[in-house]
Amino acid sequence: MAWNPGKQEEIGRIEMEENMEMQEITRGEDLEEADEVKASDLKQTSRWSDQLTLRGVVTSFTVGIMFSIITMKLNLTTGLVPTLNVSAALVTFLLLRTWSKVLHKAGILSKPLTAQETTVAQTCAVSSYTIAYGGGFGSYLLGLNKKTYELAGVDVEGNVAGSYKEPGIGWMIGFCFLVSFVGIFILVPLRKILIIDYKLPYPSGTATAVLINGFHTSKGNQMARKQLRGFTQFFTLSFLWSFFQWFFSGGEACGFAHFPTFGLAAYRNTFFFDFSLTYVGAGMICSHIVNISLILGAVLSWGVMWPLIKGLNGEWFPANVPLSSMKSLQGYKVFISIALILGDGLYNFTKIMVISLRSMHSRYRQKKYKKEITDDMLKLDDQQRNELFARETIPSWLAYTSYAAFTIVSTIAIPTSSHR
Repeated sequence: MAWNPGKQEEIGRIEMEENMEMQEITRGEDLEEADEVKASDLKQTSRWSDQLTLRGVVTSFTVGIMFSIITMKLNLTTGLVPTLNVSAALVTFLLLRTWSKVLHKAGILSKPLTAQETTVAQTCAVSSYTIAYGGGFGSYLLGLNKKTYELAGVDVEGNVAGSYKEPGIGWMIGFCFLVSFVGIFILVPLRKILIIDYKLPYPSGTATAVLINGFHTSKGNQMARKQLRGFTQFFTLSFLWSFFQWFFSGGEACGFAHFPTFGLAAYRNTFFFDFSLTYVGAGMICSHIVNISLILGAVLSWGVMWPLIKGLNGEWFPANVPLSSMKSLQGYKVFISIALILGDGLYNFTKIMVISLRSMHSRYRQKKYKKEITDDMLKLDDQQRNELFARETIPSWLAYTSYAAFTIVSTIAIPTSSHR
């Protein structure tokens, strides 16, 4: 039989096409199996209530106390509290994993640590220190006491006689309940619109989720060990340095916290290094733009403005009034600073609202007129995420009713409780 090159090429081409078809069929079967696995994983994902474990509650309680103390110190000293969500996630995971390892070495069986349990514990801890900051424990709640009322000036116009209220555990807890739960119920109708429909990015939450998911992988365990080692080293260094400074803290203006680094003249204008690693850590978390702005504000105010205004004693304010009074230099400090903060805050609020509304409007038009995205066109992975995200939520009718009820109760109860 004569050898026919054309026929052999035809046979080879047919075999190649058959192999490609088989590969496509196999790939399709693999994708279907993967989709089935993802779907089964979605169904097997435990409810949020199943992630409320004893170790999670104890860990979140411990982390919440620790970060509340850090937040209160920063709030009462600098007034600047950076986002600590990622740090809280790291500490929460380390404590939970340590708990599990201790029980394992003791021969006690425990539930495997999951990303969901870590997230629930981290969320509870973040909620604790957020209330410590946003609840006004370092600002307006403390500003209601009698001492602040007297420092503001009893005879100052607008400072109504007897308009003060001393801090108390009972009424402050009730106040936090009234003002905190309202946000939960108003969030219910917004979470689907902002996250699922418009897919707005939330950098802090996204970074925390990526970090927690990374911890529960093989590479994540190695990274967690390195982070634990570094965390332990710097934690020990900070603790020992603070303990060392304690030996030299003999009075109110004594020790390393009041060391005249730049000389006595600069010290009298509050230019000195505090030697507190808390502020160093806060500066490392904050961006360089924030740190440069703080330095610029410190130089302009304490280095230029306040000394010049102080030299106008007797012209711009009475000479017989203490400088700490709101009728004296302190009044200029407070109101100039507040004016700058409010002006810039109003600008950024307006800017963010305009950008957000334009983005939402653009996404709405794109969704309605251009793509007409439906659930069938979405990727299965996105559908599963959306289903898991919206699976367990408060009913809308309950959210609206509770929001209205809390609004009415808060409107009546808060002014009533403010009376002594």
